[in-house]
Amino acid sequence: MHILHIALGGCLTWPEPRYGLTEDTGGHIAYVMGAALAQARQPGVTRVDIVTRFFDEPTLGADHALTVQPLTSNVNILRLRTLATGYLSKEALAAELPALAEAFGRLLAAGPVPDLIHTHFADAFAVAKEAARARGVPLFYTPHSLARDKATANAGPGLADRITRERTALAEADVVIVSSRDEAELQVGPYGIPQDGRVHAIAPGATLRAIASGTSAAEAALASLLTDPALPPVLAIARPVGRKNLSGLARAWAADARLREETNLVILAGQRGTGSGVTPEQRAEWDRLEAIAAAHPGRVALPLRHDGTLVAQLYGLARLRQGVFVNPALHEPFGLTVLEAAQSGVPVVATSQGGPADIVREIGHGVCVDPTDEARMASAIVELIGDRDVWDRASSAGPRGVRAYSWDRWAREVLRLARRPGVETAARPAPSLLACDIDGTLTGSSRAAQRFADWARARPVPFVVATGRDLQAARDVMADWDLPEPDVWITAVGTEIHRRDRDGVLSLCPYFAADLDVDWDRDALLDLIRRSGIALQPRAEQRRWKLACFGTPDEAEALTLQIRRAGLKARVVPSHGKFIDVLAPHGGKAAAIASVARSYGLSPETCIAAGDSGNDRDMLTGLGHGIVVGNALSDLDDLSAGASVIRVRACHADGVLEGLTHLGLASAAAEVAP
Repeated sequence: MHILHIALGGCLTWPEPRYGLTEDTGGHIAYVMGAALAQARQPGVTRVDIVTRFFDEPTLGADHALTVQPLTSNVNILRLRTLATGYLSKEALAAELPALAEAFGRLLAAGPVPDLIHTHFADAFAVAKEAARARGVPLFYTPHSLARDKATANAGPGLADRITRERTALAEADVVIVSSRDEAELQVGPYGIPQDGRVHAIAPGATLRAIASGTSAAEAALASLLTDPALPPVLAIARPVGRKNLSGLARAWAADARLREETNLVILAGQRGTGSGVTPEQRAEWDRLEAIAAAHPGRVALPLRHDGTLVAQLYGLARLRQGVFVNPALHEPFGLTVLEAAQSGVPVVATSQGGPADIVREIGHGVCVDPTDEARMASAIVELIGDRDVWDRASSAGPRGVRAYSWDRWAREVLRLARRPGVETAARPAPSLLACDIDGTLTGSSRAAQRFADWARARPVPFVVATGRDLQAARDVMADWDLPEPDVWITAVGTEIHRRDRDGVLSLCPYFAADLDVDWDRDALLDLIRRSGIALQPRAEQRRWKLACFGTPDEAEALTLQIRRAGLKARVVPSHGKFIDVLAPHGGKAAAIASVARSYGLSPETCIAAGDSGNDRDMLTGLGHGIVVGNALSDLDDLSAGASVIRVRACHADGVLEGLTHLGLASAAAEVAP
């Protein structure tokens, strides 16, 4: 298999990318390189090319003027050349996309044509789209960061055009690969594009290159900047842009007397003084950092330059001196530096907004805080540095837990989604778990329910109920229809998971509950709903992570907009034409089923869901297969049949069995009735 990646922005080179050299030279380069090199190691992959843009700017490095840059025996960087030969920022790049598309078409015409094209950012998708479609090459898309959330704060024609390109890429890519559940649900979701099982959250690996042991380069870099270099460093590494919130960290450090006395602040904020590609935003952030450094001479280090060796050794020095790494971003889609810190054994204080929350929860090598609460950020750093036992546990957890984040595993999972010669849909492993709604899906026909009960008692895969009802009501209706108890109960529209403990008692899953608490401000949302005029359902229908309302789909859409404008986070789910459920942002039936699947050691994309109404939509489109029963409500009329969505003719439980027969999990002799 020949795989081609395309990423146009920033200064993409290897093995020494100069992160922060320009505003657009960031973590996506580490992602692209880690992905490509890992794919090249997989059996059956013969060649991997990385396509980027040619430019001739000596101050940014001579590599970028090489049209071909070999990396390994089967990995190359190829650069597209147009008449514009200077460096272009992401904003300026938009005008060059037609010329780059023409150059990319010439590249494919010259051959060989790849079996798969993976585009990074929407500008790359726009460049690759026509040439790839003309040759029948499947297109994968990774957004990295999306512009929609910036629209209200930084409106303008350039941003609007970028959002349009992103919406097109999300709608038309054969497969969308994101790094975290936060990206899939809270960033991709608001674009309103039916996902149809095309969006896959696959965590990338740690990208810090192995460096020879020692910290001499790091010590030398800090010696002239700090009066007491032996103090524990509070380390941060990010581009000097506002959303990375480096100046927020500096203010938090400067405002805390204990941190000022007992630690040094060390911030790598891009490559300063390069003179090329520097934006007003970068200069403003450098000015803020330098002002704080000037107020605390000898205690703040802002190195002008850094390379891979210095970065790796600074992590090593932070571990040696019992320091802490901080990612204070206002929002971080994933958080590769949080993985690098774990790999190096450095405890972290990370933003709670975005992917780092999942990483820290998985690895256990630190804490997450609200990045706008500078006092809490400072106290979290003090708590780690001031308690050696806590620091030791976090430090030890990092190298052990980071093994779960592997580029080789990422490569294997992505390759499983690819099918040669083309990818109309993702290639899927065998189904492994069935999740069913109750009302209208399993109920509605006593004979069909009996046939399903016979199948379920001898089921070849785990059986999960996913319902809007509470647990007691769900158990009652299943008993009334003589349906067998599932292996796991998912209730309250995917905001509660109940499973039996060792004593056989049904208990709420604490791990999923902890996920739902993140970003969920129930009181503020309840107040907003009351002020909106939307009627709440009776008190018995309200749950810890679900607020139940009456309302139409139009009212649900208006409520979604109000929630976003208020700066709150929630999932708004309309159903039956008259109900609205406001859920914790990390909840929902699909998220709950994915959590259950992982507890079985299964991939969410192998799961099957069956349902009949709007509150089943996310599980019908967000897993491996969705069975839409023949009696489905008009909520789902727009849900087209495809490789991931199966629309059956039979109704109620017979429809579930018809879908299972289609997937090879039930026998056609099961008397599936229309």
